[in-house]
Amino acid sequence: MKIYPAIDLRGGRVVRLQKGDYDREQRYELDPLALARSYAEAGAEWLHVVDLDGARSGDSANLAAIETIANQVPIQVQAGGGVRSEADFTRFIDAGVSRVVVGSFAVRDPQAARALLLRYGADSLTLALDARVDESQVFRIATAGWRTLESVALDAMLQDFAADGFAHFLVTDIDRDGMLAGPNVALYQHLRALAPQAAILASGGVQGLDDLAELREVGVAGVVIGKALLDGRFSLTEALA
Repeated sequence: MKIYPAIDLRGGRVVRLQKGDYDREQRYELDPLALARSYAEAGAEWLHVVDLDGARSGDSANLAAIETIANQVPIQVQAGGGVRSEADFTRFIDAGVSRVVVGSFAVRDPQAARALLLRYGADSLTLALDARVDESQVFRIATAGWRTLESVALDAMLQDFAADGFAHFLVTDIDRDGMLAGPNVALYQHLRALAPQAAILASGGVQGLDDLAELREVGVAGVVIGKALLDGRFSLTEALA
């Protein structure tokens, strides 16, 4: 299980949102490049970077900062936010990103996402399946910076994309994101059984080292950790150990 420390960027600043709500932002007086270097020095192999401005508006507002990290820090970067077309996708690739996170674009145009898969390969992209429970207690996909709840169910979309040959899936339980309430272990256990061939990255809610042990037991391929590291709940060195 890989640990992906996360850096969320808004207006060039390191921030965290609660449940993806742009009005519930916590800022950290940290330099993104220095933070990325500290994670690499601690031993992380991967870094997860989100352009929150891009996710909301479609503009790659923080791409320059992501490019600086990708080219100046000895770490593989997984990044996304604002990928609405193949041109957006290639901008991240050209910036030195190892794996591009594709969310709303893939959900709304699966055929275009499949074209990216064929052209660039399964290891070049991660499908972001961000979801929250609806009134019927069904997890449904949220898009456009988590502001729009689509009709498609998480289960169906994961199975369809996995069958198409997509390998990497970032699954976020939105209602736990940034809340330090613990990850939805039962959800990831369910998804692992549903698509055992898929490499699932868990995201949202990690608050302590016990959470990591539980997720490893479930068999997720990786865990994205943001707020818990930024708030000093535990160190990246402890997480990697």
